[in-house]
Amino acid sequence: MTDLWPSIEPLLRSVERPSRYINHEFGCTYKPDAEFRFCMIYPDTYELGQSNQAIRILCNAVNAREGFAAERSFLPATDMIDLMRKKHIPLFSLESFAPLCEFDAIGITLPHELAATNILEGLDLARIPIFAKDRTDENPFVLGGGPCAFNPEPFAAFFDVISIGEGEKATPDLLAAISLLKNQGKTRFEILRELSHMPGTYVPSLYRCLDDDQAKEEGSYVVPLYDDVPKTVTKTVFENFSETPGWEPCMVPYIEMVHDRLNMEILRGCARGCRFCQAGMMYRPVRERSADNIVASVEAGLSQTGYDEVSLTSLSTTDHSQIADILMRLNAATQDKGVRISIPSQRLDSFGVSMAGLVAGQKRGGLTFAPEAGTQRLRDVINKNVTEEDLFCAIDAAFAAGWRHCKLYFMIGLPTETDEDIKGIASLLQRAYDHARAATEEKQRGAINISAAIAVFVPKAQTPFQWDGQITAAEAQRRVDLLRRSVKYRAIDIRWHDPRTAFVEACMSRGGRQISDWVYAAWKNGARFDAWNEHFNEKAWLDAAQTIGIDCDKIAHSSHETGSVMPWSHISTGVSNRFFVAERNKAQLGITTPDCTFAGCVGCGACQALHAKNRLAGERHV
Repeated sequence: MTDLWPSIEPLLRSVERPSRYINHEFGCTYKPDAEFRFCMIYPDTYELGQSNQAIRILCNAVNAREGFAAERSFLPATDMIDLMRKKHIPLFSLESFAPLCEFDAIGITLPHELAATNILEGLDLARIPIFAKDRTDENPFVLGGGPCAFNPEPFAAFFDVISIGEGEKATPDLLAAISLLKNQGKTRFEILRELSHMPGTYVPSLYRCLDDDQAKEEGSYVVPLYDDVPKTVTKTVFENFSETPGWEPCMVPYIEMVHDRLNMEILRGCARGCRFCQAGMMYRPVRERSADNIVASVEAGLSQTGYDEVSLTSLSTTDHSQIADILMRLNAATQDKGVRISIPSQRLDSFGVSMAGLVAGQKRGGLTFAPEAGTQRLRDVINKNVTEEDLFCAIDAAFAAGWRHCKLYFMIGLPTETDEDIKGIASLLQRAYDHARAATEEKQRGAINISAAIAVFVPKAQTPFQWDGQITAAEAQRRVDLLRRSVKYRAIDIRWHDPRTAFVEACMSRGGRQISDWVYAAWKNGARFDAWNEHFNEKAWLDAAQTIGIDCDKIAHSSHETGSVMPWSHISTGVSNRFFVAERNKAQLGITTPDCTFAGCVGCGACQALHAKNRLAGERHV
């Protein structure tokens, strides 16, 4: 394979953070003699991508196979991209500095909707045809997967294969099949058709799109072109998650990462059932690693990396059935070693605070809670299953124990939200501040900080709220302004998500295959790094919509009848459409649904459809 380092090295004197582009980090795996070469790409800069656990997990899984090598690539920052284009240098892998176009296959994770134009920027920089239909047998197979794969249609034109679900086993199996079929002399089309028979494997080119009337009749907007291609692609589940070690070899980077610590995934899945939460639906069932596994894994990871902080990651870390035992044992194991154990968010009750206290030691930084809505009515609509009393008890316990900073997450634009719900956020914040003051010694009250992060609701595929539209950007700004006017305490800091980027997210989340043309046109107009405020180019997106004649307002803002066919109806998380319908109907009535890991099966269908079940390491803390 071509070694591009002689061309890359002279550029590093002219770009910001040149350490983004050099290899040989401690812990790096390089297999130059492998027969089949695969490169994982994160469509953003090194600092973000190297923090992504999926990149590490999948590279390790592929490198564990004999004869297969997995390397890494990240999208360069804009200064490096522009310089590489000027010098005619293609996108490269870190381990070997080889052009991506020389690999057998590349995999691109789909972490969020705003990464779409970066994916095109990366393919173009790699000299790989952007559209799958333009690739030949000489081009690498382009595979995709990740959270956005659960509505793959906006990305469908750009990928040969989109893997639906968890990839620890699916990805190496997929690559092994490609290798075998290539060695048998199969054509690209023949290989793709064979791959479509594998569980969780969606090959967009083997399907066609229907119009509205046809979709209503068929029950899907996307149908297979051939009888042997599955009508519905159901996600894969890595059933052995609980038994695998939490520690996996990882690189220690030269520069500071966005999450510069040892990340340890302690459980996968969440059954709390928030009706807006895509992750809570797509990662079911819940599977926990045991306390013994986690403690041993943390000790191994610290000894092999030198990190001084460990983050116990999951969708809901303090819901782990053995979390108290885990934290007490880790506290003892790391005592006097200068190591901090952190949990990314806390349960909104005093139990969550007590668990945070076990890892904070003398350092009381900040706590994060997510009430999501300002009134109990709306919290019941979204199935948050927490009360004001839960929040105030948590704040009382936290500030009495020495915390002085607390961030609260809310959403605006949730289904059925009214101005009274917005004012309810202001009231809740002010009363939270009053509780914090009352629980804090008078001489320390000046250090109290209560902040609120406000996101605009984005309707997500594969959730009970997938049929609900997003409020307009103008309406979102009106509600933000109402909230700001309603908060009377100047000590409360309010920050909010840009409604313009939320609009693009909603179009990407809810759109069909025609969104691919919109993404391409926006990229041609200069859109890239859309998740970065300083780079977001609203005009590029608006002009693109006008150019191709797509009604993005209708896609983002329209609500649909419960049960209506949506562009992702051919993709299944295992959770049944019947459950989504029932949950949306219960939302309209303000009826809640309990967590099945506490209260028993609620009939979502995931365990039955996926031939899996919740696997807990101990008894739940109620």
